[in-house]
Amino acid sequence: MSESLLGLSRAALADRLEAWGYKAVHAKPVWQHAHRDGRSDMDAIPGLPAGLAARVQADIPVVWPTIARETRSSDGFTRKFLLTLADGRQVETVLMRYDGRVTTCVSTQAGCAMGCVFCATGQMGFARHLTTAEIVGQVLTVSKFRGAEVPKFRNIVLMGMGEPLHNYDAVMAAAEILADTAGFGLSPRRITLSTVGVAPGIRRLAAERRAISLAVSLHSATQEGRLALLPPAARAWPLDELMDACREYSAVLDRHIFFEWTLIAGENDQPADADALGRLLSTQRAHVNLIPLNPTDGYTGAPTAPKTARAFQDVLATYGIPSTVRQRRGIDIASGCGQLAAPLVTTR
Repeated sequence: MSESLLGLSRAALADRLEAWGYKAVHAKPVWQHAHRDGRSDMDAIPGLPAGLAARVQADIPVVWPTIARETRSSDGFTRKFLLTLADGRQVETVLMRYDGRVTTCVSTQAGCAMGCVFCATGQMGFARHLTTAEIVGQVLTVSKFRGAEVPKFRNIVLMGMGEPLHNYDAVMAAAEILADTAGFGLSPRRITLSTVGVAPGIRRLAAERRAISLAVSLHSATQEGRLALLPPAARAWPLDELMDACREYSAVLDRHIFFEWTLIAGENDQPADADALGRLLSTQRAHVNLIPLNPTDGYTGAPTAPKTARAFQDVLATYGIPSTVRQRRGIDIASGCGQLAAPLVTTR
């Protein structure tokens, strides 16, 4: 797989140019041409020294994902893009509009190794990690083709296909590139990373003092429950270990964590489940996002009724824990939480 300019920071590009014998000052216009302007025709940049545009095109070309299919939801606010990568792998990226904000949901892997039983991506299995360039490329491509009627989005959620902390280095490099004010200029705090509970990755986020926001998928407040719903992750990082990592994260960074809870009728949506969650989070800075189950072909559970979800919230409130029932968007085009999937075969 060839290297892409989309995977290089400005500093890395400056180093590359100096290694080629050019002045580092030329890195900014070259980098902005791709990362800010969304272009790949390097010979259109004025003032570059002889041979530089050709060298960039030959050694680190801008490699964009291609849009294989765009699907629009009947809700009028959600669009899903099936993107084909350079090796033929495909991933899905979702653009969502809300009152006052536009958000894109970005994939970090082709498939996923975490095996959550109610998640279409987990049901696929794991193909490979995405590169930094492929993660950045999703954001820039969806932004470029969002249409004039859609404002530039200022929120990114790393909640698409894959487990971001399983692909830590590429994901963090992508976040740094997207936050560069000379390019996309996204505030790090407007990037939310969702993990199924990779405890070492959470500790690393704390140690490196990463400014991005953290969401942790719990779905059960007991180790046994997590083993039933998220078997590989729960075996690798038991609940006690996960919560220790979460407390360390909050203490080091002085920040709360969003805890995600997929509400499955009769499985984890009863007052006793809410009570167990309240006790678990009673010493943790937390906000709970409640997500009624979205349908997938590989899981037979049903979403919780609105009345039951409200009762769940009422129990959490007795512990002083704020919660939100997530708006359901794009369910008719399988773009809701847990619904993203793509073929694991390549086209080459």
